[in-house]
Amino acid sequence: MAKVLEFVDTTTRDGSQSNWAAGMPVGMMEAILEDIDKSGFKSICSPLMQLQFKKVIRDLKEDPWAMVRMFAEKAPLTKKCVILQPSLWPFDIVNFNREAVELFTRKLAEMGALQRVKITGNVMGHKHYHWFVPFLKKNGLEVVFALCYYISPRHTDEYYAEKTRMMVDYGADVMYLKDAGGLLDIDNVRRVYNIMKANSGDLPTEIHSHCTTGLADAVYVEAMKLGCDAYHVALPPLAEGTAQPSVFTVAENAKALGFDVNLDLDRLQHASKKLYAMAKEAGLPTFGPTRYKVAQYQHRIPGGVISNMIHQLKELRLENRVDEVMEEVIRVCAETGEPHMITPYSQFVCTQAAINVALGERYKVVIDEYIQFALGNYSEDSGYLEMDQNLKDHFLSLPRAKELAAQTKAQEEAQNMPLSEFRKQFGTNLSDEEFLLRYIMNGTKEIDVMREATKDRPWRTFSCVDSPILDLIDELEKQPHITQVQVRQGDASLTLRRG
Repeated sequence: MAKVLEFVDTTTRDGSQSNWAAGMPVGMMEAILEDIDKSGFKSICSPLMQLQFKKVIRDLKEDPWAMVRMFAEKAPLTKKCVILQPSLWPFDIVNFNREAVELFTRKLAEMGALQRVKITGNVMGHKHYHWFVPFLKKNGLEVVFALCYYISPRHTDEYYAEKTRMMVDYGADVMYLKDAGGLLDIDNVRRVYNIMKANSGDLPTEIHSHCTTGLADAVYVEAMKLGCDAYHVALPPLAEGTAQPSVFTVAENAKALGFDVNLDLDRLQHASKKLYAMAKEAGLPTFGPTRYKVAQYQHRIPGGVISNMIHQLKELRLENRVDEVMEEVIRVCAETGEPHMITPYSQFVCTQAAINVALGERYKVVIDEYIQFALGNYSEDSGYLEMDQNLKDHFLSLPRAKELAAQTKAQEEAQNMPLSEFRKQFGTNLSDEEFLLRYIMNGTKEIDVMREATKDRPWRTFSCVDSPILDLIDELEKQPHITQVQVRQGDASLTLRRG
């Protein structure tokens, strides 16, 4: 009997982040989620993490807690997965309260929107895993650790073996090979997957790559031959581009290799067509297969960060200097110990590079995150130990470094402050949901704007979704003997011909 491969849907999370700068409207998610849920995926990777809460409130002016309830309601059959770290603040990993982190995680689980938690295990150190992983397991959550692939002198075979064993020792239920930059090729997926598998025993394995270099489909095929159990994929138009491979291509390749695929691909095709129609209505771009790009191996910026960076540079009217910023990214990485270009490092490397280019003087202004980096707040996994010593000395000599060092001490004490004390900053009589919103947004101003925008409905809906015309076209496509359809209303007519 052929092995059945499993699939994890990333459309609403990585697909949106990579191709639409995390700008997928919640109404779009709602329109396709039921189809995804009923199509046989092992899991749905959802955007229900704190950073997306900020995006939904600040940019989309939509209600994130309503989004959470929608995920629970529309996808009851499939495990929902969220990428969570032991801090709600991946950009400020010192400034958090442990009980607030636990409350946020527990709230998602209680609402039925969280059954699996992904942890990027070899990116920000492991000092909090001793309490975070047992907390997750106590709440019945599956723990999925990511061995994050990268190319640098620090990322050796022994490094990958050691980090895999560390994650297994902390209690991984699943191990997955995560390639945020789309840097894997055939030789390296074979090398690193085998290291991960050899050091993780009988744990199930998954693979997550991006199409940024055009190699992800071939990498997935090689992973199938190696025995990988599950594959992270997305629905077009939120597949490919710089996101995950298309579920349809990966399923086709799996079948060609003799594997079984228990997905309702017809239902997913219907959902994909709805996505294309909604994207057109919203004026959002669509993507196809990505061509091979050598430059990706030089700057190593993940797809989601590239789209966000270009979006931000356009807002600053610097879109004509994208190439300069990417060149500066390479220099900043080399000088600061080759931080792994994945959240949070990729974001602040790109930010610092953009500032250097915009000001015309390198490190004239240094962002707080890089000073914290030099202080060692991002752990031994950050690369700060290999940072250019002269540059580190420069960062630590800045007046802001003394302020941040003092803040760090106070913030570390606040990590274990009783939540009752922490709540006093935002109001003692607040519901859990309201407290967490204010905690995440650091106040009420942006929340008030969102609530004004959502007083009539929690999010924008799309007229094309409920149109019977789409359903009619779908059914007509299944009738090969029908080659032409003409629709008339008064003097107006529309003719559709089979291509």
